[in-house]
Amino acid sequence: MRIAGYVRSLLPSWADYRSVTRTWRGDIIAGITVGIVALPLALAFGVSSGAGAEAGLITAIVAGIVAAVFGGSNIQVSGPTGAMVVVLGPIVASHGVGAVATVSLIAGIVVLGAGAAKLGRIVSYIPWPVIEGFTLGIAVIIFLQQVPAAVGSHPGSSSNALISAVQSLTHVNVATVAWPLASVALVALIMVFAPRIHKKLPGSIIAIIVVSVIAAVTALPLAKIGLLPSSLPTPQLPLFDPGALQALVGPALAVAALASIESLLSARVAASISDTGPYDADRELVGQGLASIASGFFGGMPATGAIARTAVNLRSGGRTRLAAIVHAIVLLGVVYLATGVVSQIPLAALSGVLMVTATRMVSVSTVRSVIGSTRSDTVVFIVTAIITVSVDLIVAVGIGIAVAAFFALRNLARSGGVHREELPTPTQPEDEHIALFRLDGALFFGAADRMLERVTRIDNVSVVIIRMSELQVLDATGARVITEMIHGLERRGITVLIKGIQAKHLRVATRVGVITSLRHQNHLFTDLDKAVSHARSHVSRISAAYSSEARTENNSR
Repeated sequence: MRIAGYVRSLLPSWADYRSVTRTWRGDIIAGITVGIVALPLALAFGVSSGAGAEAGLITAIVAGIVAAVFGGSNIQVSGPTGAMVVVLGPIVASHGVGAVATVSLIAGIVVLGAGAAKLGRIVSYIPWPVIEGFTLGIAVIIFLQQVPAAVGSHPGSSSNALISAVQSLTHVNVATVAWPLASVALVALIMVFAPRIHKKLPGSIIAIIVVSVIAAVTALPLAKIGLLPSSLPTPQLPLFDPGALQALVGPALAVAALASIESLLSARVAASISDTGPYDADRELVGQGLASIASGFFGGMPATGAIARTAVNLRSGGRTRLAAIVHAIVLLGVVYLATGVVSQIPLAALSGVLMVTATRMVSVSTVRSVIGSTRSDTVVFIVTAIITVSVDLIVAVGIGIAVAAFFALRNLARSGGVHREELPTPTQPEDEHIALFRLDGALFFGAADRMLERVTRIDNVSVVIIRMSELQVLDATGARVITEMIHGLERRGITVLIKGIQAKHLRVATRVGVITSLRHQNHLFTDLDKAVSHARSHVSRISAAYSSEARTENNSR
């Protein structure tokens, strides 16, 4: 029964469409709107990845439907995205277009497995500066990838977007470069000003139509998308070359990681800005995994949740999965009814769409917020962005998390402290021989040595009382340092008393040896007054013994 319930939690149910009877009109309108917006993006992302406009369109249709039905978000729209294009470009350059479907299938299986293993909440451990730095880096790469088409040149030989863009500029045809640049500029102007005329005007579609009509009427020397299929291809298993398969495992894992991160982030953002209910992170991974698998069978690309299209869906009135399904059906209609027209779209127009899209991915206010927060967050943000552009997306996320973890541990270590306190009043004559230390904050591997040095430097005392009731974090290293500190003080003849070990720390303290390192078991206290009273009596006994020895020595003289 438990297994059956677990499986049911990851599968679609009629509850997903409970509110469709109330929202179907808004869902249909939103789906049509998103389909119109998604068309140029699907074509542009397909071309930019190297897999071709056909692959982008297939991915938006097949993955869009599968992710909508099986995913964990009621409102998310899935398909090809800019981040995925950034990863796929080097794969196509190294292994050819045929590798994309194989990578999509392998990555889909990995993402599906992650969802089945309930790993969906892992995205919550990615710090905000890492996410924003990652987004900025992706936006820069997408913009740079459009430079060759924007100047009517071919991409450079380098797999790095910046170097490739520079290389493409060295092959520009000066006689014809003005036409693609003018096309990009016109697209940008229309996309910027169309929403100002009316917020629901699809600026990207209008821009592409205008540029395409001008190019056709005036016979401008602009490269076109080219021939597209007039129907979906027959699904088939991608070709598996054992030699090539081994080389594709690494890239497929990178694609899987990116698909998981981007989809979960998009679903989380959509849930936070809408009233369509929460999302199921594990089911979302299952849905995205199945979407990439299905896309691979049809010759498409790996898919992810797309925050831009999801936001359009929300703004247009979408409230259930029906909207994302309608969006895919609209694109399917384009394949069967309008591929002849779509094939004549200039590549420069698609580049203009993506350049504007990349620019809109970067929020100036968000960048200011990150940079204006703390120095450590600023470093994490900048490092993640630079590594994303210069090295690799997944490496950037890993290093960004590592840098953020370093600063977090440093701050946590600084939050811990060792403070010497005054003994409770009324004071007694020999209280100067008793040292009371309070441990607070965090005592773990990053802060333990500093605490040990502070306490072991103490001198001219007979008893040390360690207050642990204010300690919030204690790991094995911290407990081991306390043990070593007790041994060191006891070897010097200083008695150690411990007060207030919390219940949550008792297990690690016992296992590591804090308790057994005490001279007597009755040196462990839960009440400070009793600990101080015991320390004072101990000092009194030492003083009395010392005085007795002194009198005996004087009498012998």
